[in-house]
Amino acid sequence: MVPVLGRYAGLLTVALIGLVVFGPLAVFLPLWSSLTLGAVAAAASGLALARIKTLTERCEKLSGEVDLLSRRLLKVETTGAKPTPGSGEAALRAQIEELTVEFGLLSGIVRDLTTVVSTQDTEIASFKARPEPAPPPRTAAAPIPAVVPPPPAAVARQPAAFQPPDVQPPAPAPPVFEPPVPARPIPPRPVPPGPIQTRPIQTRPIPPRPARDPASEAEIIRAFEEDGLEIHLQPVVSLPQRKVVAYEALARLRIGDLGPAAPAEPEAFLPVLERYGRTTELDRRMLQRASLVVRHLARRGSDTLLTYSLSPLSLFEPGLLRELGRTVAEDPSLAGLVIALPQASWRGLDAGQRGLLMPLRGRIGFSLDRPDDLRFDAVELAALGIGQVRVPAAMLLRPQAGGSLSDIAVEDTGPALARAGIRLVATGVGDEADIPDLIDLDVPFAQGVVFAAPRPVRAEVLTAPPETPAPPTEPAPERRPFRSVLRRAV
Repeated sequence: MVPVLGRYAGLLTVALIGLVVFGPLAVFLPLWSSLTLGAVAAAASGLALARIKTLTERCEKLSGEVDLLSRRLLKVETTGAKPTPGSGEAALRAQIEELTVEFGLLSGIVRDLTTVVSTQDTEIASFKARPEPAPPPRTAAAPIPAVVPPPPAAVARQPAAFQPPDVQPPAPAPPVFEPPVPARPIPPRPVPPGPIQTRPIQTRPIPPRPARDPASEAEIIRAFEEDGLEIHLQPVVSLPQRKVVAYEALARLRIGDLGPAAPAEPEAFLPVLERYGRTTELDRRMLQRASLVVRHLARRGSDTLLTYSLSPLSLFEPGLLRELGRTVAEDPSLAGLVIALPQASWRGLDAGQRGLLMPLRGRIGFSLDRPDDLRFDAVELAALGIGQVRVPAAMLLRPQAGGSLSDIAVEDTGPALARAGIRLVATGVGDEADIPDLIDLDVPFAQGVVFAAPRPVRAEVLTAPPETPAPPTEPAPERRPFRSVLRRAV
């Protein structure tokens, strides 16, 4: 009732005013009241006709717009119903994957360029920040003539025993000259902001710069090029049974004069290979040999897995991952191969790297290696296809020492990963006393020298040709005794 009165309140008010005013007027002046009512009615009719005309125009305009929209909708439905060549779902996915890979490659190139420019700016700023050497102390007995101090580069090239003329060396002769008041270092110049730095991107890791020894580096490169690379296997056992369930493929390099029984470990040659950009070739050669070992295990009917830790720099080489994808697609026996990547690499995957890794999912296994902390999201790891997490035993037994505490207790890490189908492997176990503690933490698998040291693969495994199935032979005729032939004849 109230909304109706509110809507027609104006009309009711006018009607009441007209009744109050024209009621007495109609009694005393009927002619004037009739004229007034006629004029009011005419004005009201004019307003109604104008409003009706306006509403009619609006309805016609709205009807035209609805007609236009219906025509467009009909055109869209007709166009969508017609099949277009090459519009299949498979072709669309292939185009999207190709574009994703190309964008990943372009982003990797831009990241490399940004990293190189930033490194150059930092080195230039460090050169500018070197303080100028102060003049050496002078003695009061011998006057010193005015000598122009040499530039910093010349001072750096002077031998330690060199002394300027007419100058007595100080009593405590330090091995390296240090000025008493060093100049204030100039802060490094920041890289100018650009469209690339507006979003967080994964920068390509820069390999560490080892102490350069040209002779040793040349020897390492020569040994690497002369096929001095070897593959060693270290078993992974189950706890507490200590049954071998998997192996890890480790790279070893025989360098020059080290002798036949002393191959170098990755800590000795891997920084040099990273410096010379040979890590992708190292991973390619190791994956080829690991594939031979996996095929050998498959021929023997063994279901043990073989894990190989891929270098983080190989993620920026799409050719290696594409080649690996073609290999595993052609050979289903490589399902026992597991590729391990560091935790930082899994957390920093971009769209291009995900596009290269996802086709490998389901054909080979993925593993998380070299973790920085124990903050594992089991659901996220399972979504990436990771089926194994390798954690150093020291990080599990002493998490407070390395600052690797997670949101859950350490003893719940293994069960939490197991619920998501991921198995936990404790690596680097070197003490027999640590095994009971690992069993108490519900760690199902372990690896280390306490179980077995890495051993080289036999040469016949790596050089054996692929086995081809023998053609079926016809069964030999069955020999029967002469008595049975006689019985049949009777």
